[in-house]
Amino acid sequence: MRKIKQLIKYSILFIIGGISYFFIEVLWRGYSHITMFILGGLCFISIGLINEYYFTFKKILLIQQGISCLIITVLELIFGLILNVRLGLDVWDYSNFKFNFMGQICLRYSVLWFFLSLPTIILYDYLRYWLFKEGKPNYKFI
Repeated sequence: MRKIKQLIKYSILFIIGGISYFFIEVLWRGYSHITMFILGGLCFISIGLINEYYFTFKKILLIQQGISCLIITVLELIFGLILNVRLGLDVWDYSNFKFNFMGQICLRYSVLWFFLSLPTIILYDYLRYWLFKEGKPNYKFI
């Protein structure tokens, strides 16, 4: 029964993360791609699991944001190499940005992920609190 509850919990969080990522991209670029729902769900769950299991006592947000930034950047690189380079879907191309890698990731968006990870961490924690009756979030910024 516990595994079913966990599956439901993470499925709901995946869907919320996927929808959020998709709509953030629509607001930012004016459009998105269905694969960004999957990428967003994976990013949200990954950030949440790091937060849930590795920052259980001291919720130091700056460290969590740095780790979250790395997680999102790595997932974006993996998705970009598969979707854009391998499959040729051209979902995004950062080739025109300074400090890019193969046009799939760039420093500008990694910095953006750092800042967007703060509301993501807080949203994830409060969703766990509101929807699943888990502990109330408590944070330290440094």
